[in-house]
Amino acid sequence: MMESILLTVDPRGVATLTLNREECHNAINRDCANLLNTNLQILDEDPEIRVVVITGSGISFSAGHDIAALRATLDAPLEALEHEAREYARLLATLDHLSKPTIARVQGAAFGLGVGLIACCDFAIASSDALFGFSEVHQGTISSTIAPYVIRAIGARAARRYFLSTERFNASKAKRLGLLHQDLQRAQLDRAMEQLAHQLLINGPLAMSATKQMVRQIEHRPIDETLIESLIQQSARTRASEEGREGVAAFIEHRKPQWVK
Repeated sequence: MMESILLTVDPRGVATLTLNREECHNAINRDCANLLNTNLQILDEDPEIRVVVITGSGISFSAGHDIAALRATLDAPLEALEHEAREYARLLATLDHLSKPTIARVQGAAFGLGVGLIACCDFAIASSDALFGFSEVHQGTISSTIAPYVIRAIGARAARRYFLSTERFNASKAKRLGLLHQDLQRAQLDRAMEQLAHQLLINGPLAMSATKQMVRQIEHRPIDETLIESLIQQSARTRASEEGREGVAAFIEHRKPQWVK
């Protein structure tokens, strides 16, 4: 039996997690979600990992929730449904809070939970033929676990439209909405990924982690004296750190910092 999640790591520390259920368009069930969550946690704790890529096998990124898994929950009690929803929510939170830069490489359609994964990544690159959408209300349910991340990515007004209408939208529209950063011909995806990975690998790894944490701290907070003082302290700490001193010295001396291989 093939693993539902494949992990590869290149010599530079770029880890790729591939949803590997091509026969069902990489639909996600509880086992798949738990395995993906476990791998993300392991990668996050590994200092050798610099970048994490999420992609899918075959023609689709992810069809969202697995139909067979949904069928199995038709008669499930409320407590079991809450437990399952909590597992999906935990996966999304893990990805969203990962300290390493994350990239969604979307080579095809993404629906529901698949869109949630994309919205949790720092960068999202898709083939121009990709499609996106949410079918939950058509099934009498709601897009609850993915909603905070999708709303943050595309805004509340657009989220209301696409959550309620269940209409699909293409990569060009997804880019205009803010879900994607780039939409490219499928043959250009790998080159774009390589360029982005190269750019990230020359940055300070601890500085990028601190930057992600800073953005989460600032988001939706008023710009007041408390926030400004906190940011001043963070700035000083990163400048005083070993990585910060090495990075500034390398810049002044016109050389590569030690973390660039």
